[in-house]
Amino acid sequence: MTHYLIAVHGPVEMGEFGNYGSKEEMEEAFAATGAFNDKLHAEGYWVFAGGLSPASTATVVDGQGDTPVMTDGPYLETKEVIGGFWVIDAPDLDVALGLAAEGSRACRGKVEVRPFDGLA
Repeated sequence: MTHYLIAVHGPVEMGEFGNYGSKEEMEEAFAATGAFNDKLHAEGYWVFAGGLSPASTATVVDGQGDTPVMTDGPYLETKEVIGGFWVIDAPDLDVALGLAAEGSRACRGKVEVRPFDGLA
């Protein structure tokens, strides 16, 4: 089995209901995402998942010098950021991609799938 990251992409600027047009859409997406999470648990794919606070809450840490340098805000200037993610354990990429499609449908957003490199 291989661990895969399924990263949920979304806009930097969020409205009152996040990336959703209304409170109802947001609640439906949260319910569908909860059901998807339950499926991942039940079928043994679940490793970890979480939603992230807005990119504006990020702190970039550069510890390469003698004294760490800390900067408020995201590292990159971009129109989209990672808003949440799943880490799954799947037997192969085809299964991971199928699960990613279900996760994308549940959260109503585009997702990116990447395998962990296995070096750690």
